[in-house]
Amino acid sequence: MTTSISTNSSVAAQSSVKPYDRENLAAAFPFNTHAILLDIDGTILDLAATPTGVQMPSNLQSVLTTLWKCTGGALALVSGRPLDDIDSIFAPLELPAIGGHGAELRPEASTGNILRPAPLLEERVRRHLMELMSKGMIAEDKGHSMALHYRGAPERGDELLAGVQRLIAGKLGSTYEALPGKFVIEIKPTGFNKGTAVLELMDMPPFKGRVPIFIGDDVTDESVFAILPNLKGIGFSVGRLFPGVTGVFRYPEEVRDWLSRIAAQASDK
Repeated sequence: MTTSISTNSSVAAQSSVKPYDRENLAAAFPFNTHAILLDIDGTILDLAATPTGVQMPSNLQSVLTTLWKCTGGALALVSGRPLDDIDSIFAPLELPAIGGHGAELRPEASTGNILRPAPLLEERVRRHLMELMSKGMIAEDKGHSMALHYRGAPERGDELLAGVQRLIAGKLGSTYEALPGKFVIEIKPTGFNKGTAVLELMDMPPFKGRVPIFIGDDVTDESVFAILPNLKGIGFSVGRLFPGVTGVFRYPEEVRDWLSRIAAQASDK
């Protein structure tokens, strides 16, 4: 399989780091100087009808393990899922990770050292959000946030978003925000996001001093794309072009193929 990455040449031309195309990155990946940051759902795993329905491709764990080792531990998963959920999906592998859209941060693998604990959702918030749910929708309680999935009722998406926005403008107040995604709306406290967590992660060993390469697929990843210039980082998106990214993968299978070829290049050394 050949990976297609459409390149945003105007962004690439602004950076002093050149290995954007597949020939450079797959053949001479800068393992000693770069870090790999990966969103999960819709980026390295195919989206599923329900959060629990995602499937783990057979070789993905070994690929991630190889890349984690070859980067000196500077590979992290960056997700809206809580860390317990991430670890369950990738078990027995426990990688550095950002969970809950930045609510949780684990800078090193398998240490159990979780930083930046964010407040749990108030019970009143859960109650108000549940009142918005209707047939075909699924409420996913993540502790620090709640995701309202409407893939089973796509025609109700606009109505659901309007209801969430009314709650935030009224009963919930400005301490909460809504993050619309692919057939999902996530409600979380303000004050943290994936971007703020990545900034913190990149100031910690083994990530400190490295150039981040981040791949994401949804609007919840825009906060990371936005801070990459501050870190001289490189961003790729999946499925569509986002502002500031260098290139676009068409779907998660292409991302997995790209990572596999980088891992194979590492194994050949």
